[in-house]
Amino acid sequence: MRRVFGFCIGLALFGATSAVAEMTRITSKEDFLSRVDGKTLARPLIKLFVTADGNITGSGASLPVSGDWVWKDGYFCRNLTWGKRDLGYNCQEITSEGQTIRFTSDQGKGDHADFKFR
Repeated sequence: MRRVFGFCIGLALFGATSAVAEMTRITSKEDFLSRVDGKTLARPLIKLFVTADGNITGSGASLPVSGDWVWKDGYFCRNLTWGKRDLGYNCQEITSEGQTIRFTSDQGKGDHADFKFR
């Protein structure tokens, strides 16, 4: 279970998810914020808030999630803590389609997790 939670938001807190049609790459901080600011990012057992001032808060499997993020070279780069576990720094590729946003670890080369906007 630690591996499953380890790569997210990061934020992608769970492993591979079902396919989503025609995901569009988000390459700018402005585009990213226009989609997430003021919204809850949700998936089973996880609720996250990513704020324009660089904070990440929420919960995952009843444990608090906190961290910070920056936009760097077209990627969402975050430091994240889940409960007492430091999940570390990771830069993630962001794609989106409709009400779904996907975080793919390791600059798009790793695992991904899809979140719904609430």
